[in-house]
This record gives sequence, C-alpha cells and structure tokens, in this order.
Amino acid sequence: MHTNYYYLRQLAPALTEGLRGYRVAACFTQEKDELVVGLTNGTAEFWLKAQLGANFPALALPETFQRARANSVDLFPDLLGEQVESVAAWPQDRVLQVNFRSGARLVFKLYGPRPNAIFRSAPDAPAQLFQQKLLADADLRPQPTTPTTPTKSDESDESDKSAVQTSVKLPPPLADLPLRYLRAHGYDEAAPDARARQVNQVLAQLEKPAHYYIIQLDGRTRLSLLPLGEVLETFAGDDSIAALRRFVPMALGRRALETETHQLRQMLTRRADEAGTAAAHARRRLHALAHEAGYRNTADLIMANLHAIAPGAAQVEVIDFYTNEPRVIKLKPREKPQRTAENLYRKAKNQQIEERELTERIARREAEAFTALERLEEMDNQPALAELRGLRVWRKQHGLDPTANANTKVPGELPFKVFEDRGFTILVGRSAENNDLLTQKYAHKDDLWLHAKDVAGSHVVIRHRAGQTVPEPVVEHAAMLAGWYSKRQNDTLCPVTVTPKKFVRKPRGARPGQVIVERERVVLVKPGNPFEREHSQP
Repeated sequence: MHTNYYYLRQLAPALTEGLRGYRVAACFTQEKDELVVGLTNGTAEFWLKAQLGANFPALALPETFQRARANSVDLFPDLLGEQVESVAAWPQDRVLQVNFRSGARLVFKLYGPRPNAIFRSAPDAPAQLFQQKLLADADLRPQPTTPTTPTKSDESDESDKSAVQTSVKLPPPLADLPLRYLRAHGYDEAAPDARARQVNQVLAQLEKPAHYYIIQLDGRTRLSLLPLGEVLETFAGDDSIAALRRFVPMALGRRALETETHQLRQMLTRRADEAGTAAAHARRRLHALAHEAGYRNTADLIMANLHAIAPGAAQVEVIDFYTNEPRVIKLKPREKPQRTAENLYRKAKNQQIEERELTERIARREAEAFTALERLEEMDNQPALAELRGLRVWRKQHGLDPTANANTKVPGELPFKVFEDRGFTILVGRSAENNDLLTQKYAHKDDLWLHAKDVAGSHVVIRHRAGQTVPEPVVEHAAMLAGWYSKRQNDTLCPVTVTPKKFVRKPRGARPGQVIVERERVVLVKPGNPFEREHSQP
C-alpha cells in the first residue's frame, strides 16, 4: 500500500511539515527510471528518490544520497531554487503533488504499470515529463471527488463519507490488502449488517492508522496499514516517513533476492535436466554399441572366410563363430573383401574410441547433474542464503552466474563430431537432420562450409576466428573429413565443395540435409580421417 491513496494522505502532511521552506538544490537521474530531487533549508538536506519503473513504483526518502560523478543527467532545470509550500495527495488517487510558493508543481504519478513525474513551472505552463513516451500525462489533473450520502446520523461527517461503502463492492482506493484483511476476519460469511460494520471499521483504521506494518505476504514484502500475513516490522501511525524510509530499501533488497534466487534455481534445474538427458542419451548409445554386431567381428568373419567369397559377390553367408549361428554379410562387388575388412577394422578402432568417450561423457554429465541437485538442496537448507549478501557470496564461491547463458556448450558437448586443428574447430554432421542443425542453427555466416561434391554426405564446418584466415592445411583436413563421411569414402580422390556459409541456403520444401550452394571452389583430396591416429592414442 505504499502507493495507495490511504497511505499517501498520511504521508503528504508529514512531508509538508518536514519540507516547508526547503529549496530544491538538485534534480537529476543516474539510474534508469529513477528521479532524484535534493532539497535543503541551508543547514539540513532532504532527498526524494522516485522509482518510476513499472515493476516497482515508489517514492523513497533516503536520509543521505551520493550523486555519481558519471552517468548523471540534470533534469527539470526550472525546478532548481523553487521553495516548497506544501505536499498534497490527490483525492482517491495514487498521486502525490509537491506545491511550490511560485506556483510551480511537481507531480509524482505512482500508477503501477505507467508511473511518471510531471513538472510545471506555473499552473498553466506546459508540462515537462520524466517518462516522455507517456504523452497523455501532460493533461493529468486531479479527479473531482464524488459526493456521498451518510447512512448514520450519529457519525461525524468524515465517518459518514466512509460509511456509505457497505456493499460487497469496496471503494476503489482500498486495493487488495484491506479486502484480504476483511476476508481473513470473516467478511464473506458475515450478514449484510455485520459486513457494513466491518467495512466502516477498516475504513476508520485506514483514514487514521494506529500503526504501519512491513509485512511478508505471498512471497512479497509490502507496506500495509493493517496487520496481515507475517509482520516483519511495526511503526507508529504518526511516523509515515520512517515507515517508508525503512520499507523501500527492504523491499528492493528482497525483490533482488527473490529475482536472483529464482534465476539460480532455474539455471541449476536446467543444468541438472540437461546433464541428466545427455547422460541418458550417451548411455543408450553405449548400450546399442555393446549389443550390435561389432565391426571387428564382421571383419574377422570376412578374413576367416576369404576362400568362400566369390569374386564380385554382393554378399556371403557364413557361420558366425561368436554365436554359432548363420549370418549374411553384405559386400561391395567392386571392392576386394580384404579392403572391406580393412575399412571395418578402422571403423572398429573408431568405435572403441567412441565407447571410451561415451563412458567418460556419462560419468562427467552424471557428476554435473548430481552437483546441480546438491546446490539446489543447499539453497533450501542454508539459512544464510535467505539474505542477498549471503546468496551472492555463496554464488561466487561455487562459480554460479545467473546471467550466464546456460545453453552455451563447450565444443566437446556439441551434438556433432568435433575436431581441433591448429586452433580451429571443425564440426561434422552425423545425419541428414543433424546436418540441417549444423548448417542452419550452429554455423555462422563467416564459417567455412564443406561437402563432398554431388553425393550424399556429412556437412562439415570450420568455425571462423575473428581476424584470422583459415590455413590451407586446415581446409585440406576438413575436406578429407567431408570425403570420408560421404558416399565417396572409398574413392581414390574426392572433389569437395568449399564456401563461406553465407553462400549456402536451404530452399523451401527441401529434404533434410539438402541445400543449394550459390558460390564455391572445389578441392581434390583423398578421403580419410587425418585425426584418427591422434584420437586412437590413450
């Protein structure tokens, strides 16, 4: 209720008493959506700091304020030197107006979605707006009060004006806290006469509050004129300034704590989920590798049955001496069985490397998920994390930054085959859909894109490095990979398209992995994996 009419009507006379005769010495902004007005009477100073952002509009009253040397901009120059006459709250509204002896006016409009400050150097002078996009505020005027009809002759005039509001529909300025207070005290179940008495009692409390309460309700810190929720601090009803001075920094601190805590929980939950999912995918792939007929087994069977393979045969049926059951092995009619076995042994070696990498990935990702879950549990159980300072110290200790992009992955965790050559990263697609992901989502327009010419195969991308040209040996190695992971794998020489990614586009309706290259150069290489020896080292 710190912007509610019933609070502002208490704050206005307190400010009038404290500020009458003070002159404006400074008016500036140094933070987004913040207007600071400094006043002095020659011996003392008084600061008004208006928070004019849509998320938390408020009028703060810091006892001291230090103006920054940089990023500080003076505003409303005609306001300087003006002497305060009075402060008034607009009737039934969330607006506070500072009146100056010259006739100038400074209005603080504290509407939740669109707060603003409006200055006029004279009653009929053009309006100067803090939030200049809210042009309609230039015509903002107090609304005329609506006359009311008393319902009890034995009440005072002030009480009678409130007593008419006895229906279920409460006065608009009440906001939500008084209604919740009424319902917590049996308003919904009460008879009509009892409801009327309850409303009148609450209105009397609001019009002349005995206390101000800083409360915690539904996870929010609020200033209330009624005891509701968890009462954190209580102030006397004649000290509205002290209540506001304590409430605003506390609420801002708690909002920052709530925001950072929410961001940390989201980040840790996302880390745990992503790490768990990656570990599960790697485990399924490892299981598939362990239960499918290995390349080495097939190569062994071919070599053991060379005498039974006719020249140019497309397949051969043999007895698998690993399972003792018949098995059909497909062959390439134009390739010697010995060459087929050689390629299978090479694939078997790569398969062993993949199994080792999968095992390491599972362990690493499971550890990441476990650590993230541990951190989430700590956030629930450590009392020090209920304070902003403690949360930030804990976050720093564990290297947690809620503003970091949790989706950023290290190269080893990219969903492609990854190779490093002379400081450049080479990415190779694994399937048609994966090729689309690589080319359309991951590749930058300045990356080099490679593909075996005129045949199906993997997309290959050399990641661009600012200010560096890709060396020809790197291009050659990437081209060898493009040939190796294509239908030209067994060719003596393979033509490979090389072009910046910006010249590659995917036409509408094209099949997965299908693209059009608008400009290219072609290199001839021998298909192969130039990193195979490096990868095979323990």
